[in-house]
Amino acid sequence: MNFAAKDSCITALFFKPYRSDSLLQRLPLRLRMHSTHPLLNAPILPTIWRLSLPNMLAMMASALVTIAETSYVGQLGIAPLAGMALVFPLIMLQQMLSTGAIGGGISSAVSRALGAGREDRAQSLALHASVIGLIMGLLFTMLFGVFRMELLQTIGGSGDALNQAALFAAVTFTGSVSIWLTNAFASVIRGSGNMNTPSAVLLTASLFQVLLGGSLGLGWGPVPRLGMVGVALGQVISFTGSAIFLGFYLHSPASRVRLVFKGPLRWADFYDILKVGGVSSLASIQTVLTILILTRLISQFGAEALAGYGIGTRLEFLLIPITFAIGVACVPMVGVAMGAGLVQRARKVAWSGGTLAAILIGVVGAFAALYPDAWSLMFSDSATVQAFTRSYFEWVGPWYGLFGFGLCLYFASQGSGKVLGPVLAGTVRLVMVAAGGLWMLRTGAGAADMFALVGVAMGVYGVATGLAMYWTSWGPDTMKS
Repeated sequence: MNFAAKDSCITALFFKPYRSDSLLQRLPLRLRMHSTHPLLNAPILPTIWRLSLPNMLAMMASALVTIAETSYVGQLGIAPLAGMALVFPLIMLQQMLSTGAIGGGISSAVSRALGAGREDRAQSLALHASVIGLIMGLLFTMLFGVFRMELLQTIGGSGDALNQAALFAAVTFTGSVSIWLTNAFASVIRGSGNMNTPSAVLLTASLFQVLLGGSLGLGWGPVPRLGMVGVALGQVISFTGSAIFLGFYLHSPASRVRLVFKGPLRWADFYDILKVGGVSSLASIQTVLTILILTRLISQFGAEALAGYGIGTRLEFLLIPITFAIGVACVPMVGVAMGAGLVQRARKVAWSGGTLAAILIGVVGAFAALYPDAWSLMFSDSATVQAFTRSYFEWVGPWYGLFGFGLCLYFASQGSGKVLGPVLAGTVRLVMVAAGGLWMLRTGAGAADMFALVGVAMGVYGVATGLAMYWTSWGPDTMKS
């Protein structure tokens, strides 16, 4: 097995050539992997941090894009801002499925194949991941493009806010194939341990999206002002470029795992991805259903409350990528360890990542709870909208740490292939929000009461996920570390 010295820096750092001495070559393949693979021997927490940083920068940039887009739309008026809050759960569903759910299944399968020394299997998985990305992208274009009005009305959209949301969705979901392929390609590369390449591409795409969204949406300079259509076009153009670049990279010798368009498609390879990605998709759907239910409930309090809630959830769109960056760094570490039979090391990686995420996200949540206006003033000058946003952060911010803890454990569990427990923890959160929200609405509760329910449900989710992973067996060690 030969790892080229000309590979990317991260690949060279974490995947070094095997020693060529005869004694090592006589060892079984999995034992040779254990003897030479840095992801199996390096200190856990420093390695998680090193792998997380590139993803964190890219994901933070993606979150800042959302902030910038919200700021652009806020300049268009309250109706467009409320409309964006309506379509946000659908956009979030696509991102969570393509990046965290199916993407996590792809990274898990690739890393486990490499941990077991199956280079050929990893290459085949790259092809199957591309097929899945293409099919899912087309499905989202048809579903959320054709039936967008019905879906948005179900969420609670009406009047001008509904029209603005439908306009934004019509353009955004024409680029679904590009988004799904970008995240599928990036997940294959991350599964090989290379975090730098997908992070650099996504960071560049984010910068272009900010510039294009502002230029086309607000009409900067000589560019015509296209409003919601222009903001959405910025995303479509940026992700199309990302998909093309990552596709060429995977097809090149620089990639640790090559994308080769040959060989039969096998159900076993689809299953290896979907047994994790499919179950994880339930978690993503539950998360979005939770948001949809809350959006529907809070819409009863008026457009200002809905806009304030939308501004509040934008911070979560900043926190989730930070947690994702740590969790996705854990996936190849857990997967390679599982493939090599080092189950106890895999679990230590998961607990370490969850603790790190809880600390980072908890600090941000505490700041938001103490200084909520520092965030809301960025998006709206309406005193009523700011008051709703302030209430949201005061009730929800203190629970962000536990939410980050549970979310990171969910991502890390993908590397083990055992994600049912964390998914059921998401079910508990969904039931709490749905049942509790309906009961509170019938008893005349206000928006602040709904926000309190959101926070408590986040805390319960974090605790339940931790207990689920503690009680779930990942199997015995078949090789001692």
